[in-house]
Amino acid sequence: MLEKKKKWHEEKAILVGLIHKDQTEQQVKEYLEELAFLAETAGATAVKRFAQKLPHPDSRTFIGKGKLEEIKRYIDGKDIQTAIFDDELSGSQITNIEKILDVKVIDRSDLILDIFASRAKTAQAKTQVELAQYQYVLPRLRGMWSHLERLGGGIGTRGPGETEIETDRRIVRDKISLLKKRLSEIDKQASVQRKDRGEFIRVALVGYTNVGKSTIMNILSKSDVFAENKLFATLDTTTRKVVFDRTPFLLSDTVGFIRKLPHHLVESFKSTLDEVREADILLHVVDISHPNYEEQLGVVHKTLEELNAHNKPTITIFNKMDLYEQHTFDPWLEESVREEMLKDLRERWEFETHGGAVFIAAIEKRNIEQLRSVILSKVKELYRARYPYKTEHFY
Repeated sequence: MLEKKKKWHEEKAILVGLIHKDQTEQQVKEYLEELAFLAETAGATAVKRFAQKLPHPDSRTFIGKGKLEEIKRYIDGKDIQTAIFDDELSGSQITNIEKILDVKVIDRSDLILDIFASRAKTAQAKTQVELAQYQYVLPRLRGMWSHLERLGGGIGTRGPGETEIETDRRIVRDKISLLKKRLSEIDKQASVQRKDRGEFIRVALVGYTNVGKSTIMNILSKSDVFAENKLFATLDTTTRKVVFDRTPFLLSDTVGFIRKLPHHLVESFKSTLDEVREADILLHVVDISHPNYEEQLGVVHKTLEELNAHNKPTITIFNKMDLYEQHTFDPWLEESVREEMLKDLRERWEFETHGGAVFIAAIEKRNIEQLRSVILSKVKELYRARYPYKTEHFY
């Protein structure tokens, strides 16, 4: 298992993004905002952001030489340990940038993997993260090992190479093979556990990270699932038996999705996301107060398609309506205008989701009864379809 080092809560970082034909200036600004939140979750403070316009990334240094020199001038004399790039870097790019900046360089994928490493608690999650880290490092061996050897500690280094530098690709491939076998054994045990759940309808909470899934899980199941205002607060799937109006079903909280999620992480966590694939009903939670909630909604849809889980019966839960109203409505706005705007919002998304939208504020427990009613209706509908001669057994 990968050795974990103590978080560097005082670690300072600069963030770097690239504006090109596939990413607009506004998008890069939003992505860097999210990157700053990721850095904070990992235990670092983003003190400065840099962005450059280029037709395409530079093959040697990702950004241009002039911009690197500008960043170097800013870093010199300041207590900055890390430069975090919002896009994936190759091993040679990491090496070349570090030679110029003389600080640790990591990319978005490395940062997300680091957060997952610090959050993993169970054997399954730890194995999944370790596998993803080795798969990330393998094509970057030439640059990464020297990077980890020279700059130990802090975010981006909770992973392979922390206790010794393995320069032999064969060793890394053997480690990947071993982790895959170990994960396969864990997956078989988890699969047996899922099959032992009998004939219950399965409901899974899905959504972008930090949209309030765990809070909703706690309210609906009357349990105490860990929830906080951090990205990826939940890594391991939590399942609870819930009973509404004498009707039982299983409710699962799953890991949140995010844009530019590292491919290896998706692959490694596919076994955890079996809860999503095997669910009968999806509760897609959306943070409607987020300025880019529609893009986040699209990221989740795309991820569900990758998991082949996008055609399941879905209830879209627009959470944080309290914050949405605070951000959207001025205090002087007439009540009638306010209500008309809210009506337009509801009608739009009820049309988009074919009547499957519910608007709530989980922290305030606003509209929770309607949410319970909608879920209960869907669950009963599936029980009737699946067990037409056994419905009295459930309610």
